[in-house]
Amino acid sequence: MNLDHRDLNRDLAIFATDPLAGSGLPLWLPDGAVVFAELERLAADLARADGCVPVKTPVLGKRALFERSGHWAKFADDMFPPMDMGSGPAGESGDELVLRPANCPHHALVYKARQHSYRELPLRLHELAPMFRAERSGVLSGLSRVRQINLDDTHVFCRPDQVADEAGKALRSALKAQEILGLRVDYVRLSLRDDSPSYLGSAAQWRGAEEALRKAASDAGVEVVEALGEAAFYGPKLDLQVVGRSGHEETIATVQVDFNQPERFDLTYDAADGSRERVVMVHRGTVGSMERVTAALLERYQGRLPLWLAPHQLAVLPVSPSQDEAARELVDALVAEGLRPRLDSIGSLGARIRESRRRREPLIAIVGSAEAEDGQVQVRDVAAGVERRLQVEDLVAAMKAAYAVRAAALDWPS
Repeated sequence: MNLDHRDLNRDLAIFATDPLAGSGLPLWLPDGAVVFAELERLAADLARADGCVPVKTPVLGKRALFERSGHWAKFADDMFPPMDMGSGPAGESGDELVLRPANCPHHALVYKARQHSYRELPLRLHELAPMFRAERSGVLSGLSRVRQINLDDTHVFCRPDQVADEAGKALRSALKAQEILGLRVDYVRLSLRDDSPSYLGSAAQWRGAEEALRKAASDAGVEVVEALGEAAFYGPKLDLQVVGRSGHEETIATVQVDFNQPERFDLTYDAADGSRERVVMVHRGTVGSMERVTAALLERYQGRLPLWLAPHQLAVLPVSPSQDEAARELVDALVAEGLRPRLDSIGSLGARIRESRRRREPLIAIVGSAEAEDGQVQVRDVAAGVERRLQVEDLVAAMKAAYAVRAAALDWPS
């Protein structure tokens, strides 16, 4: 029976909820914080490989910022109420601060902080940042539907002739991320506008953006399924779609073309002929939101996460107190290499093995008297059903190599 991530969490302790914290605001427990950090590292590595540069922006913004971006008119009902900061000098109206529903307006301000030349574009700004949605209590669910979303978010500012290449780069990185994570992408959706008047921008802008995305998908060798009415209000997008256990469909990562924000914030660059031209913004989500991806991973692997991602990669179990020193030496050697062992020396060996299986740890290392004397360890790969006796240094080297390449399992030394 496949378990929901909330059921799996009872054994794994990835997150917790508390009425004092509030619904839809999960607390990442120590093991969950490890998973979060590994996903964040993956997102940063993929962003850096694509030439993205990191930025940091505040989770709050003036209401006027989101009125300028168009989010207030479109999403006010899904945003938390403004916080009135009181009257200004001489009775002037004070600022109203809002928890941001999206990160792009702040990134637009980062771009706008100085003027740019056509020769510096594209500029790719990356941030793994929280944003907030005032979801109703009835739709909140574990990690899959929350009120604070920690999103791997990049915004590319480029010339119009660079849009297709940048969208293609973003799509390939998003597909690579899902491949590393082992998450199946059921299909890629080209999300288009319908006849609704709620979309921003001209028909010509939409046609150009849609063709750029079609070209990006074609160049990446990806077939798309077109869907009317699924576009963002500011432009079309490529969505990586997955179908969950219940048959419910989710967007796990996305690439979006946006010509609305550059106009609203007057984002320009100095063209080759000396004129000022409007930049185009491409939104790219590669790994996705930490909450939704973690939920998907827990369900995909039924809690037994890949070796590189597991909170505890190896349970080290000394058979008796006389092997405690050898077990601790193994743990210290693994920790020194940046790995995550867990030492468990209390209770019967059988109970400790069962506890490791309950925790769904990838590897179990048993240190008996013979192993301690010979500098060896008995290692079990629980999922693969493989058990081998290895030299301690060989195990450490194999785990270090597997972690370095984000391997799902140990490549057993010959």
